[in-house]
Amino acid sequence: MEGKLINSRDTIEVATFGNGCFWCTEAVFSKLNGVISVESGYSGGEMINPDYKSVCSGTTGHAECLQIKFNPNINRFTDLLEVFWKTHDPTTLNRQGGDVGTQYRSVIFYHNDIQKQEAETYKFQLDQSGIYNNPIVTEISPATIFYPAENYHQDYFENNGSNPYCQLVVRPKVEKFKKSFEHLIKK
Repeated sequence: MEGKLINSRDTIEVATFGNGCFWCTEAVFSKLNGVISVESGYSGGEMINPDYKSVCSGTTGHAECLQIKFNPNINRFTDLLEVFWKTHDPTTLNRQGGDVGTQYRSVIFYHNDIQKQEAETYKFQLDQSGIYNNPIVTEISPATIFYPAENYHQDYFENNGSNPYCQLVVRPKVEKFKKSFEHLIKK
């Protein structure tokens, strides 16, 4: 995703989320106001320099995830958490829709103690609210090495919008997101 110029006084923070297929989630988070860049990749596993094929095998321990650079003066980390939890099913262990395996797990890789606390608090409040019929299984773990995915995965929906998977899976998710989060979307 092409970033915008930011003022040198602006702060840049990083969030790393795994919430299913990164083609879907990148298309959502790239539309948020204050987001400077979104990069698809892999995190949370043991293998050094994993690739898509090895991660999809489910043997590396990595999750498909996004590394999001954002300006917290425009959208806070808690705003990103809201989008994270409301655009996937955080109650299914190692599964999002038809995508099954540990690589599709729901996970927040926090980058500091504030992110950890905010993620744990938000998760607790959601669990207590009863909004979901089942408990939230989202993992909250310290950030590990983030490995960018291969180039063809970056901006996948933007570059492959007519692809049947994009039409049937990604586009409906993006449209639903736009309706629910109009107040947070780039103008």
